[in-house]
Amino acid sequence: MTETATEATGTGTAGGRVRKGRRWIERWDPEDEVFWRESGARIARRNLVFSVMTEHIGFSVWSLWSVLVLFMGPDYGIDPAGKFFLVAVPTLVGAVLRVPYTFAVARFGGRNWTVFSALLLVVPAVAAALVMRPGTSYGTFLAVAALAGVGGGNFASSMTNINSFYPLRKKGWALGLNAGGGNLGVPVVQLLGLLVIGTAGAAHPRLLLAGYLPLIVLAALLAALRMDNLAPVANDTGAAVAAARERHTWLMALLYVGTFGSFIGYSFAFGLVLQGQFARTPLQAASLTFVGPLLGSLARPVGGRLADRCGGARITLANFAAMGLATSVVLVASVVRSLPLFLVGFTALFLLTGLGNGATYKMIPGIFLARARRRGLTGEAAAAAGRRLSGAAMGLIGAVGALGGLGINLAFREAFAATGSGAPAFAAFLAFYGVCGAVTWAAYLRRPEPGPTIADPAGTTVPPAYADV
Repeated sequence: MTETATEATGTGTAGGRVRKGRRWIERWDPEDEVFWRESGARIARRNLVFSVMTEHIGFSVWSLWSVLVLFMGPDYGIDPAGKFFLVAVPTLVGAVLRVPYTFAVARFGGRNWTVFSALLLVVPAVAAALVMRPGTSYGTFLAVAALAGVGGGNFASSMTNINSFYPLRKKGWALGLNAGGGNLGVPVVQLLGLLVIGTAGAAHPRLLLAGYLPLIVLAALLAALRMDNLAPVANDTGAAVAAARERHTWLMALLYVGTFGSFIGYSFAFGLVLQGQFARTPLQAASLTFVGPLLGSLARPVGGRLADRCGGARITLANFAAMGLATSVVLVASVVRSLPLFLVGFTALFLLTGLGNGATYKMIPGIFLARARRRGLTGEAAAAAGRRLSGAAMGLIGAVGALGGLGINLAFREAFAATGSGAPAFAAFLAFYGVCGAVTWAAYLRRPEPGPTIADPAGTTVPPAYADV
């Protein structure tokens, strides 16, 4: 089996539509080990590389306003509560867009949608460059910040696309690497913001925006030249409805709020917390904000790999326990106003959100495969049913998870407005991580659900529990 044999120049069909063009792959069966070894792995890796690149730029644009608010001095006339809300708006828009972006992959093709969604990032970058000056109305800032939400949608389409390319046994690592590389867009844009503030000063935010425009165009061009569409992937309204009715979709959405929602929420808010609670200057805040998101992004594929080896539910439970401990440290530091202790706790919290991201997302395809086996399906029939529901569920889970970032920024806004400190917000987050840990244990580790004995992907007979998902 050669690569050219699968990348047909002729036609393919998906959902009753004819697919034409050199970049459409008609046959794709990653669970077939011969197919995977001879051509599938090579093609999947190539698509993964350029998916990471475009998703990385998307995350940078999505988190752009977490950096731009650091350029907004007193002459902009926006108080800390207003800045937290300004940062929250793109989080909300990105979360909502994740649902249609998930289904766009099957409708238009993974490669085609990646190119379009990458080029769309030009709009919020140019719009921000036009309005970033004192005297612009707060309503205008809110509207332009909302445009940056398109970068958040890129994650859902990218993850859905890469999920289709990889076999179950490789999904934890592949999805973790894809998401981790994308998440790196957050610390990179913050680091570039630091570079601009440190060299040109806080009065020149347009230099940051100008640097991203050629990167956006380059990412779209490389995606057009090197990525592929999978003809066998088609939208399935029934799968979306079935996923929405499945309780595990919403349980996993809750856990994803705790991991990814925390990562993106803290990433957007960190600089503002340092300014509001510890009176850091824009340069001082910018010099610290990128470290946590960087470690969290790098940890995400590690969390996926640990989940592949040890079981996603086990890693997720341990991770929530550790997040609770780190949040306790941050809460104490907030009360006693200790910046060094705060930075230690918050950096650990960022690292743990990344590990949890990888482990939690790895659970999704395994859970739905286990559900298919409980219905009596075996072999490829079970794998196909699992892919069908997990692909639909990922869009919903990703959207709800991103809303966690909105909740974190709104919690900080209320906490600072009421007390001038983030301590009340951290107390609420601590309680929430306790709930997430309890749900993980009760739903996936406490005991097997009633049902027949099943076989895992390696052929070993195991009871119908979720501990190894």
